[in-house]
Amino acid sequence: MSDTNERLELLISERRIRARTAALARRIENDYRGKKLSLVVVLKGAVIFAADLMRHITLPCTVDFVTAASYGDGTQSSGNVALSGIERFAVDGRHVLVVEDILDTGRTLAAVLDSLLKCGPASLALCALLRKPAAAALDQPVGYVGFDIPPDFVVGWGLDYAERYRNLRGVYRLILDGER
Repeated sequence: MSDTNERLELLISERRIRARTAALARRIENDYRGKKLSLVVVLKGAVIFAADLMRHITLPCTVDFVTAASYGDGTQSSGNVALSGIERFAVDGRHVLVVEDILDTGRTLAAVLDSLLKCGPASLALCALLRKPAAAALDQPVGYVGFDIPPDFVVGWGLDYAERYRNLRGVYRLILDGER
């Protein structure tokens, strides 16, 4: 493996993310008013977005976490999704909203939704901060999307590259020079 220089290029500012998150929360409140809402947060990437979103939602809701991993230390999905945590959920009869950081290939989403369907929810939908073009064509219950983005590898606002950059206050395009 050759040495790489990493550069970051701002794609979405903190201000825009905060405004869009508040707008998504208002839509969620309107859609789920009077219903038993359960948020299922996909870790680790969605934790920052989910925390911001939850602070804007005033409806009573439960929160659960599932861990999903498919990237490892690379910039391409391995194609295999490892899930943990769903086996302890109590969402039978509840309206479940999965909170995800990014929709990319759809593999993680499909694995999470398939597992949750076995838990007997009243309804199942998704809220994602980011969506790439390939995911826009998926036949999935995506009810809420913050931003459609190009097919670049992005970091920040919870998204990482080899466990780094999650803490950035914005979403950045990661540019790796020297890769072959």
